[in-house]
Amino acid sequence: MTEVRSPETDSSEGVGDEDETRNELELETTRADGSASAEEGTGDDALQEGGQSDRPPESPVKRPTRSLASGLLQRLARLFFGCLAAVACAVLYATYMSLYHDRKFWFSIRQELEREITFQGGSGFYYYYYKHMLTAASFERGFYELMVDNRTLSGQTINAVERFSLYPELITSFIYRLTGGQDFVEPIYFYVGAVFGLQAVYVTALFVCSWVMSGTWVAGMLTVSWYVINRPDTTKVDYAIPLRDNWALPYFSCQVAALTGFLSNNIRSATEMCCYLTLSATTFVFLLVWEHSHYVLFVQGLCLLLLDSFDLVPARKMADIHKAYLGALFLAYLFHFQNAALLSSPLLSLLIGSVLARYFQQKMKMGPLVARVMKLFLHFHLVFTTGITFSYLVKKLVPVSESDFILKFLEVKFGLNTTTDFVTNILLCQESFQTPGQDFFLRLTQASVLPFYLLVLTVCLLSTLQTIYRRLSGQPMTANLRLEDGRVGEQPEVIYHVFHTLLFGGLALLFDGMKYLWTPYVCMFTAFGVCSPELWMTVLKWLKLKSIHPIVLSLILSTAVPTIIGFSLWREYCPRVLAELSDVQEFYDADTVELISWINSQAPGAAVFAGSPELLGTVKLCSGSAVTSLPLYSDVHLLRRSEDSYQVYSMRSAEDIYKILTSQKANYVIIEESICNELSPNKGCRIKDLLDIANAHVVYDKGEIYSFSKHGRFCHEIKMNYSPYTNYFTRVFWNRSYHVYKVNSVISFQY
Repeated sequence: MTEVRSPETDSSEGVGDEDETRNELELETTRADGSASAEEGTGDDALQEGGQSDRPPESPVKRPTRSLASGLLQRLARLFFGCLAAVACAVLYATYMSLYHDRKFWFSIRQELEREITFQGGSGFYYYYYKHMLTAASFERGFYELMVDNRTLSGQTINAVERFSLYPELITSFIYRLTGGQDFVEPIYFYVGAVFGLQAVYVTALFVCSWVMSGTWVAGMLTVSWYVINRPDTTKVDYAIPLRDNWALPYFSCQVAALTGFLSNNIRSATEMCCYLTLSATTFVFLLVWEHSHYVLFVQGLCLLLLDSFDLVPARKMADIHKAYLGALFLAYLFHFQNAALLSSPLLSLLIGSVLARYFQQKMKMGPLVARVMKLFLHFHLVFTTGITFSYLVKKLVPVSESDFILKFLEVKFGLNTTTDFVTNILLCQESFQTPGQDFFLRLTQASVLPFYLLVLTVCLLSTLQTIYRRLSGQPMTANLRLEDGRVGEQPEVIYHVFHTLLFGGLALLFDGMKYLWTPYVCMFTAFGVCSPELWMTVLKWLKLKSIHPIVLSLILSTAVPTIIGFSLWREYCPRVLAELSDVQEFYDADTVELISWINSQAPGAAVFAGSPELLGTVKLCSGSAVTSLPLYSDVHLLRRSEDSYQVYSMRSAEDIYKILTSQKANYVIIEESICNELSPNKGCRIKDLLDIANAHVVYDKGEIYSFSKHGRFCHEIKMNYSPYTNYFTRVFWNRSYHVYKVNSVISFQY
């Protein structure tokens, strides 16, 4: 019997509220129990065809009322328990991270100075600005002082808000002042609690994303479980709380969840508008709080470009997403004080190229298969050619020095060029820019994530390729998929996540730091797949099983597989997670505490310190003194200043080092034993080796590299306390880890 539908009904953009409700109830009931849903779906189809039934005439009126009421009740019950599970997972995770952090650093029993030193990874200096905002006479006064900051980098007046992306500290300090937080919680606990609260939002967004895609909140619980088990590869919040990505990535996860809901076909207009507003707001905040966010959104933009090019999502939705991106970029440009990096960002170039290419190729999605493939290649050519041209013109009008450096860095990274440049080589030696080791994949395999991820990705990718072929062949997208269709790759939100995980996964194979962007979504995508009846139905449809009804088997598999996985994870990893909370760890850096105490008590308030960027970040945090550099690897100018500060570990004369330090207006220089006497298995990545290569103080003999210079290594020679080193420097403090030398303002020639 042929089902009669109006053109509006077939369109995914014009479905009425009553039809949407009926379709959603059919889908939810089908996932709950296979046989009952089939009967209800048959009844609804009969009503659509003309209301014919074997029952008395009054039955067609009473049956839908009962069906809608019971279906609505079931839906509300599932929604209630799902939201309860999401909130419970978020609260438990935030509590777990707080307890783990306290046990790891003995945070609650430390003094204020010792607590601040626990901010590792060079991230502590961000917290200094939070303290500054709280000690300022008013919020407005503190904000002004940060915009004309001359107490951070020696000899420079900078806009610290723009240069260091300090909006998280500004917002947190404003809320602390506004709520009177000083009456009931210490500033550092409020700051740390805000970060852990955002991590709760992070896992909630992942929970909701997998729930929306699979139709069951069990997927959300499995997502959070995998996220916690693989914590070393999903987050850095347990050891470097103030890092920008710990503030930004929760907003990105909310943006991805909102985008997932917005791309879905089975969504009401009110829900779609809510998703769109959330998408717009979180995109703006993400751009606001992290200097690298536009690169992440560029990769996401490539995923959306593929969706649009293959005609897998309505053109109206893509236009709305472009408006959200452009609006967020414009607002971020204003809030970042007209930052030129956003104008020359690859994200803006991609958006301009996409909009112009769509305007010039309005009939790209029409015609036979061969013609559409040719138009598709032309479309990609137009997008990237236009984007590259736009970026080139912007860089000519608004010079951005970082862009050229990034290209040179990538050339060296991929083996297209070699360099002796210290800054390039030290970045290549950073762990986040190296390829991930085998232990990363071993951890994912042991937690059972990687095997199931490859299974889910393979099924979704093959189904997506089938959908792309059908679209290029001119077949329309099915607006309201049924379980028995077995087309998991025809859902726009699933297709997006296939592209998302492939692109970010490719980057994670090249750069170890990208795993923090990829692994959380691996957990989410895998949990969606094993809990999705549509995915198992797709597999069974390909296998063409006849021994058992495929709908029943897909429902059984979508329940049994996550149950078995969850039980095995609970049995193996629950004791380990609880043991982490009971394990007493000891973290106490006595030498650093002694150094900072000496600076606070003996050094002048206007003193300027030179040293390694990581140590200077701690000095700035705990003493407020001006420094010569900070550990910000996205700022080329700071990296160049760091190179000058690192010269105390090179093989240069005392006079050369003195000239470098006085040019930076340094009053004291801190030499670290851990750098001066570094014994690393990776010899080419030691600071002193990189300096020798950059300063041409090396000789090559039979493939080996040896350091050679007429001067000894400065950090060793200065400890000998003989001329000419004593002419330029005077030792004023030392312990096992640090030696502090005063840079003499008047040179005394002693022999």
